[in-house]
Order: sequence, then C-alpha cells, then structure tokens
Amino acid sequence: MCGIVGYTGKGDVIDVILKGLTNLEYRGYDSAGIALRDENKIKIYKALGKLINLKNELETNKSEIKNPTSGIGHIRWATHGNPSVINAHPHTCTCGKLAVVHNGIIENYKELREILISKGCKFKSQTDTEVIAHLIADEYANTKNLEAAVRNAVKKLQGAYAICLIHEDEPDIIVGARKHAPMLVGVGEGENFIASDTTALIEYTKRAIYLEDNEIAVISKDKIKITDIEGIEQVKKIEVLPWEPVALSKLGYKHYMLKEINEQPDVIRNVLNGKISDIQNPVILNEVSLNKDILKNLNKIQIIACGTSLHAAMAGKFLMEEFAGISVEVEASSEYIYKRTTTDSSTLVIGVSQSGETADTITAIKQAKSKNAHILIITNRPDSNMARLADSLIPLNAGIEVSVAATKSYIAQLISFYLLAIHLAEIKDSLPKSYLQNLKHEMIQLPSKIESILSDTSVIQACARKYSSYKNFIYIARGINLATALEGALKLKEISYINATGYPAGELKHGPIAMLDETMPVLSILIPGGITYEKVLSNCEEAKARNAKLIALTSSEDENINNIFDDVIKLPKVSEILSPVLACVPLQLLSYYIAEFLGKDVDQPRNLAKSVTVE
Repeated sequence: MCGIVGYTGKGDVIDVILKGLTNLEYRGYDSAGIALRDENKIKIYKALGKLINLKNELETNKSEIKNPTSGIGHIRWATHGNPSVINAHPHTCTCGKLAVVHNGIIENYKELREILISKGCKFKSQTDTEVIAHLIADEYANTKNLEAAVRNAVKKLQGAYAICLIHEDEPDIIVGARKHAPMLVGVGEGENFIASDTTALIEYTKRAIYLEDNEIAVISKDKIKITDIEGIEQVKKIEVLPWEPVALSKLGYKHYMLKEINEQPDVIRNVLNGKISDIQNPVILNEVSLNKDILKNLNKIQIIACGTSLHAAMAGKFLMEEFAGISVEVEASSEYIYKRTTTDSSTLVIGVSQSGETADTITAIKQAKSKNAHILIITNRPDSNMARLADSLIPLNAGIEVSVAATKSYIAQLISFYLLAIHLAEIKDSLPKSYLQNLKHEMIQLPSKIESILSDTSVIQACARKYSSYKNFIYIARGINLATALEGALKLKEISYINATGYPAGELKHGPIAMLDETMPVLSILIPGGITYEKVLSNCEEAKARNAKLIALTSSEDENINNIFDDVIKLPKVSEILSPVLACVPLQLLSYYIAEFLGKDVDQPRNLAKSVTVE
C-alpha cells in the first residue's frame, strides 16, 4: 500500500512530488507528507487525511520554502500506529538531518527499536518506519556515506520495504532500496525520479529502471547508480513505461469508478484483440507456454488470489473444470502461504492480481515456484513483480485502474479465464469444435451487449435509490454465478459500507434464512437455460415466504418473474456460461449509485488501498 515519490532536478520539486502523489493516492490516503532539501536544510511538512490537506499545509507555509532542489513524498495507508500527523511519513532521526519514507512492514522493528533507544535515539511515533530512520542515521555516523549507511542498515531489517531517503549532508542525492515491495527509478534529462509505481512518473518520463529485491539506487539529477546489497554495481535495462498520462484523466465522469465501468466494452475488445482472430481458429495466447506434454503431466491446477481477483479465480475454476476436465483448487493467497500444500512439478499454479504487486500472492507464487510448479500469471501489470516470476503470462490490457474498487480489471480477468479455458480445451480436444466456435462468436458480441446495459441505467438507479437506506443485503446465485454474487456483495461493502454477503442459493436455507425479514433485501442472479435456474427460483420463493425484499438480475422473459420479485434488473439475452461477464456490470452500477446516493467517497473508500503490498 502507501505511495512513494522522490525527485531531484531542474523542475518544480513540490509540483512534481505532489502530482506524483496525486496519481498514487489510490494506494493510501490516511495521511501524507513531504521532505524537501531547501537552503541546505531538510524541511518536513505533514498532514492527516487526504492529500489535499498536505497541499493546504504547504500553501500555508509557502513563505518559508525558498528553492528546494530535491525531495521525497509519501501517501500513507496505516499499518503500525493510527493515522496521525506524528505517524505520517517522512520520519527523521534524532538529529533531524535525515528523512525517510517507507512502504512495507518491518517485522523486527521492536527489537531494533530497543537497541536504538539504548544508543540514545529519541522516538516520536508508533511506526515501524521510524526505526529505519534511526538505524540509517546510526550507520551514517560511522560511514559518513549515505549509500554505505543504507546498505549496512537494510541488512538488519526483516520484512518488506521500499524506502526512499535524503540527508542534509549529501546534497541532492536520493537513495532508494527495496525488498518484497515495488520501486522503480524514472530516467529523465537533467532530472531523475524514484517511485513505488509507474503512475507517479508517466506525466514526466516514459523511461524507467525497475529495482529488484536487495538492490539500492542512488540518484542525482545527472546520474543513476544501482548496486546490490554488497555494493556491486548492476547493469540495468531502461524500460519503456506502458501507460499514457491521459489514462489518469476522468474524461468528464464524476468518478473514476463510473469511468472505468463504462470502459469495460473496450477493455473486453482489448483483451480479445489478437487472441480470437477467427472463431474457426484456436485461441492465441502467445505468452502461455502450455502444450500437450505439459498438460499430460498435470495432476491439478491451483489458483491463488485475493479479494476481487479471488472471485474471478472461482469463475475460472468452474470454466477450466467444465471445459478441460482438470481438477482445480482455488485458495486465498493469505491462506496458501501458511499451510502445507500439495503443490509440485505436476501442478499448474495460476496467480491472479490486478496490480501484480499483491504481497500475499507474490509470496504464495514464490513458494509454488520453489516446488517447480509451472507458474501462470494473470495481471494488469506486465511490468510487475508477479509477471517477472511467470513461466506463462496473460496480460489483461485493461489500462490503469484508479478507483480502489476493481471493475474493469475484474471483467478483464474473467475474459482471460474464458480464453485460458478454451485454450486448454483446444489443446486437450475435450469439447466439440462447434461448441467452442459458438462460444467464441458470443464472446465477440459481449462488448455490444454491455454497451446496451450502459446506455440506459435508469432501472438500476431507481433500484439503488430504493435500497440505499437498507443496512444489510444478501446476494445469491448458483453455479458459475456464485462468483458473481460474491463479487457483487463485495462491491457494495467496499464503497457503501452496507453489510452485504454472498451465498450459494441452495445454502440460504441452511442458516442464513434466519436473517430474512422485510428489512433484508435478497438479490438473486437467475439465468434461464441452465440446470440451476428453477432451483434458484425455488430458493427465491423461500425467501419471499419470509417477507424478504426480492431483486432479480435476469435475462428471463418469464412473466412470473414480476409476480415473485419486487424489482427486476434485466440483462440482454446471454448463455449461462457467459452470463458472469454481463451480470457483473449492473451489480457494479448498483453499488456505485447506492454509494453516491449515500454521499460516500466512491473512488477512495475508507480503510482501503488499491495495491495491498503488505502481508
């Protein structure tokens, strides 16, 4: 979580850092701070809450800021210590000459803190980060060289970190280091940058160097030096960033979330582009190196993910078992890494992450890789840590997603699983060609069907207004749309703070039915043509008998639907197997409009961050 930006060069230091932090605010917004090297002094400004408060703080103190030539900034998602000005980054050492910002968690900070206190260090905050400042300062007292001090200090840190620091006695030098947390250096002309994510840099440079674990960067306006933890200089490739600045614009929409929902038809087109060239031909996945020999030796597939990506993984499990007849397990990354697993060289392990930087998933993938499993990564960031661990890769091509609540990245993950499942079926010859051709034909039509949903949202808005005052919600479905129900409930929780829970419809009577009365809306996903349609309808009758308010999300033309349900949200006609792609869109819109009616901060809901880079 959290966001880091550092800059040294010819430009407006404050403006560059604040714009970078603005583009990183989706990564955390509990507090913000900036440290400037101005008039040979380190000047620090912090503010509680969102970035606008730091901007106001800088405006209030602008008379004391003369001509800063370098600086570092931070936007925080709190881990150690509650959100406060004292706990906000940057943190300093006892003498105040050094300032550091940090993303990650230092696991041995308590032990280090006690050692440093015994040496006379004075701590002000509750954070683990302040330990880093004092530790580097202690090393600097011996080396009088910031690079060497950082190198010596990080060897004593246990856990995850991306750190960035400046020192009064080292003019216009910024030092960065990383381990299990992302960091890259932006390459400019007469200026250089350092940041935790590409979005902070794309307005200023398209060239970047990605740091690997245990690497240290020393940058000035004219020079970049990368070493390993022993000080051996590394030759690094300068890569071209894949984004354009316009990707960070709202393009007239009130919120990024609404913009990103409306981008989904084009996202699907982008994902399909080059992969389905003709429905008569096999799916093309150029970066997936699975073949008949590999599949013949597979005992199972394991999918590892968190949050929204976990729901996409559940749909993926259904598809791959249905299409390819391979046993698939789905596990939350945070559970996988703390248990004995059956992963081995006969396992295909699929890691799913929007950012490609999800700490739990990266740890799980590394564990699986150590057991010689084939690693396939599905991510929106082909430049990410997870992508670099991959034996096979499916890039989502969804573009930058700024809103914390995932929408277009989820639909891109779904489409990617359809493509992968079809690809496996074609390799194994496990389904009739005619079925797969019809499926590919219908997939190509999905963008226009979503456009028809987006063209008239009046029914969804009316439903959102009607149910915005309810405190609890239940979502039910069966089969492949169970994942849709869980994702719909998560969206409502994330941005409206309404307690929403998804259930398999058949499980409603095994406990949750006790919750049902006139205060509990039940939203049911019913797609005709499948084997579960009548069963879900029967489950809805059971809920109706308990006076629950019933909402149907359906493509059914059955006139009895209106007699059973209080409200009906219609979908375009779609086969049950592809229905999750359409069904997720009204649920995203329903959550969005409920949150908007309630006056919630749609793009930056409380306590959340876009990229969860700590375990």
